[in-house]
Amino acid sequence: MMDNLEKLIQEKINRDLQAKTRRHFIKNCASGLGGLALGSIFMGCDPLGVPKKRSNITFSERDLNPLATLPPHFGPKVKSVIYLHMAGAPSQLEMFDYKPKLHELHGQDCPQSLLEGRKFAFIKGTPKLMGPQAEFAQEGESGNWVSNFLPHFKKVIDEVAFLKAVHTDQFNHGPAQLLMHTGSARLGRPSIGAWATYGLGSENQNLPGFVVLTSGGNTPDAGKSVWGSGFLPSVYQGVQCRSKGDPVLYIEDPDGISRNLKKSTIDAINKINKEEYRKYADPEILARINQYEMAYRMQIAVPEIMDINNEPENIKQMYGVEPGKESFGNNCLLARKLVEDGVRFVQLFDWGWDTHGNIREGSIDMGLRNKCTQIDRPITALILDLKQRGLLDETLIVWGGEFGRTPMQENRGNKEMQYKGRDHHGDAFTMWMAGGGIKKGASHGQTDEIGFSGIEGRVSVHDVHATILHLLGFNHEQFTFDFQGRPYRLTDIEGELIKEILA
Repeated sequence: MMDNLEKLIQEKINRDLQAKTRRHFIKNCASGLGGLALGSIFMGCDPLGVPKKRSNITFSERDLNPLATLPPHFGPKVKSVIYLHMAGAPSQLEMFDYKPKLHELHGQDCPQSLLEGRKFAFIKGTPKLMGPQAEFAQEGESGNWVSNFLPHFKKVIDEVAFLKAVHTDQFNHGPAQLLMHTGSARLGRPSIGAWATYGLGSENQNLPGFVVLTSGGNTPDAGKSVWGSGFLPSVYQGVQCRSKGDPVLYIEDPDGISRNLKKSTIDAINKINKEEYRKYADPEILARINQYEMAYRMQIAVPEIMDINNEPENIKQMYGVEPGKESFGNNCLLARKLVEDGVRFVQLFDWGWDTHGNIREGSIDMGLRNKCTQIDRPITALILDLKQRGLLDETLIVWGGEFGRTPMQENRGNKEMQYKGRDHHGDAFTMWMAGGGIKKGASHGQTDEIGFSGIEGRVSVHDVHATILHLLGFNHEQFTFDFQGRPYRLTDIEGELIKEILA
């Protein structure tokens, strides 16, 4: 009988335990958890049991100078990258991807097979196909196609390698821009410029390793996250400079503050910061130390580097610069000056390429032509200028948007737009690269006869990233940073090297 009673008691205890929830546990054991945390502190550990850093911590060169140069995995093809991003997504069908069949089908209803199961940003119902709104010709020894929207670019067409079938799974600007520059459509990942600077450091300790320049009157839709550092230390994020006015805000000392006093102030602040780091070992404290020191050095170096007025007149005309204004031409010249002085990664964002046809400036035949005019001469000048200075072989230039445009004319509510326009399209768009390690005059990938989808040589955004990292000397699968319990990389779990465009 006693055995049966004990059995009944044990079954009740088991039922009671099964009924307990996390809420019960936290409520009843709060004091115990607090005691565990307090005990770990007294034992010299943090609440997770990780030993605390002691005051005898030492600083390596990389600690005190996160931008100190480091060797990559293998011999790099280039030292620097200039990334030209056309924010808003330029139409490949009016610039580089010539489709005569689309011209023949102009005005006809789009086949339903291209619409079923597809998501578009704005197109509804059955839109009409729209032929190219530019004239095309094959240029250079390579015979690659380029439109009359880019009359200067044909001079350097044999220097570049085209990717004609890039694809993305994002069709809205913000997420697509994040994916293009951080490898993820969600916030929180480091940008490719931050990865490059983290992995290689900077060759000029008086300038940031990663500089950002904007034009077009606006910043990208995804905001400054496209040049952020994500979970990397913040010292690796892009530093936005201006081509109009002071290159960096507050670059000048306030009235009554001498340079010696400024230096003494920074030394005192960083002495405290070093003591804080010895206590807490927070890498952001090291980033703060370096940023104070960098800001001090930048006050001398930046004004000279960012001044395009000291360039020869023929160089200014070559780029089509506009002194005193914020322009893409000015930024291209500044990009050359920056890589010439050892900046690792220069990112140019030019806003205004969203050609839906709802306004004149956003039309395919007029607005896009105007935007092409703004970039045509400066990009051509950048390539020629780097080449004549012997810098093109050690610099990688990347050009592209976040996605492409549809072969169909955009409609909204089954009504055509006021002007000619194309909707967002991620199935196939064009990018190109030029410089060190790139096969000159190459063209990889092909789209179907109307430019809707890639049918040969399709590459993803992750493939583009893997190729850029390779040219900088990194194996993208081994270039990682531990965060939240696992190693992360720019290409995450994807990415293949685009060998077809490599020299």
